[in-house]
Amino acid sequence: MYFLVQTSIPLPVVVQRLVTGTQSFPLLAVPFFILAAHIMNASGITSRLIKLADALVGHLPGAVAQVATVLAMLIGGVTGSSNADAALETRLLLPEMRKRGYNDGFSGVVIASSTLTTALIPPSIGLVLYGFAGQVSIGKLLIAGMIPGIVMGLATMLVTHVIAIRRRYDLEYKGRKKSWKEILVATKEGVWALLFPIFLLVTIRFGVFTPTEAAAFAVAYAFLVGKFIYKELDGEKLIEALRNAAEDNAIIMLIVSMAAILGYALAYEKLPVKMANLVLGTAHSPYGLMAVIIVFLLVAGMLMEGTVNTLLLTHLFLPIVVNAGFDPVHFGIIFQVMIQLGGLTPPVGVNMYTVCSLVIFRWKPLLKKAYLISLLC
Repeated sequence: MYFLVQTSIPLPVVVQRLVTGTQSFPLLAVPFFILAAHIMNASGITSRLIKLADALVGHLPGAVAQVATVLAMLIGGVTGSSNADAALETRLLLPEMRKRGYNDGFSGVVIASSTLTTALIPPSIGLVLYGFAGQVSIGKLLIAGMIPGIVMGLATMLVTHVIAIRRRYDLEYKGRKKSWKEILVATKEGVWALLFPIFLLVTIRFGVFTPTEAAAFAVAYAFLVGKFIYKELDGEKLIEALRNAAEDNAIIMLIVSMAAILGYALAYEKLPVKMANLVLGTAHSPYGLMAVIIVFLLVAGMLMEGTVNTLLLTHLFLPIVVNAGFDPVHFGIIFQVMIQLGGLTPPVGVNMYTVCSLVIFRWKPLLKKAYLISLLC
């Protein structure tokens, strides 16, 4: 606010940017995917995915934390939004984590950091916005994000495993592996949710749906599966899902709109252009240029929300890296990884704010751990 007062930006323009910051057609996919996630939760789809995740990793130390990471990879292809995943997993898993004696800081960081895989696993909202802003094939981006997203999830599981052993979380479950028959049954029950990312990937890749249309299809798909296949979705649960989706979207869109004001102010002061010129002046080789851009993206992610960064910085850096000989799809994956780390890293940490807004946390240790994990990543 002090920065805005010191600039010559008229107050009506600030208010206008506050409103228009969320009026983006591709951004319309976010509330649709969040609503789909809540309907899936109400219709029993999410509970079946939790059962599958528990069957796969429930015998490991820090069982619930490991389930959170695997669940993020499974439902990441459903919601497409790391904020939506963070809100959903917080509601579902945090009470059980507290019941088992997990530290709040550890629980919050595990949930927030595990949802970073959603930046890459289809249908990633960040990749959709990057493709829209940079005129890059969204289908190729979604395909390219699969393997890096899975690798990030496995790395998170490894770190969680080490910490859980040190803190003796759920060691009594160690060695209690599920049988192959139990895993097969859990997979069969969750097959409709597992097939959903494939449907989205194929339909978007071959031009059947735009990303926003695919998000609307996600809502219809969740409703039909919950109502007519699992037969667990009734009117009361649907109303509750709509209410929860409205609350979560209000939180997320408020953050996006506030970040839009900051993004406009920075653009008004031509700070991104000055920083881009600085980047070009300090790099003397293509790989040096990429290294400087990666550092810049990390810092930008620490200061601004990921959606704003994607819409603001894609136009700046994509032509530079393409002229340097890098593939735009490859850069898109790197771009989203670095930007989404800002969802965990103070001072903005949108994913962390989402987790903390839904439950009462002790902020200081949580932000400290988030900062350390971001530096390690």
